[in-house]
Amino acid sequence: MLRGLYDWTLSLAARKSAEWWLAFIAFVESSIFLVPADVLYLPMTLARPERAYRYALVATIASVLGGIAGWFIGHYAYEAIAVPVLQFYGKYDEFEALRTSSGVGFIILMLITSGAAHLPPIKVVTILSGVIGVSLPLFVGLAIVARGGRFLLLAWLLRRYGERIRDFIEKRLGMIAGAAAAALILLYIVVKYAL
Repeated sequence: MLRGLYDWTLSLAARKSAEWWLAFIAFVESSIFLVPADVLYLPMTLARPERAYRYALVATIASVLGGIAGWFIGHYAYEAIAVPVLQFYGKYDEFEALRTSSGVGFIILMLITSGAAHLPPIKVVTILSGVIGVSLPLFVGLAIVARGGRFLLLAWLLRRYGERIRDFIEKRLGMIAGAAAAALILLYIVVKYAL
């Protein structure tokens, strides 16, 4: 199953609509959706490394625009939209605990950790930023740095080591998925109990 998903996402790079799908997923990931843009970004960049920076730019712009949408949801439609979304994902209680103890410094830290490892998910940070009233220009600047930095770093790595990374991934896909899942769980536990 994992191999089939990997092969399917690699095949998206050949489609004319691939960049639009990347932009769409990056946008909704930043506001309401659970699946990260990396699901398309990484295979697309591995398949066409000459477009790595272009894909990074598309993902960054769409992610920041989605983050702005998340900020507006948190700021203007918390009860109507954010609460049902958070309840759907089973994150409402955790979000409320964050909301009561968060400030701008904490948002900056969360944007960095979310940009680096998706913990917490970016949609939580964007909605929380709107709820607690982080200045929109400050939020946009931080989102550009956090999301853009991540996608540009990935673009550079994939351009420089793409073929070796691709060979490594294809030979060890199951092991990589297991290690990534274990690392994310460990990071989540550390972040959850450290804050």
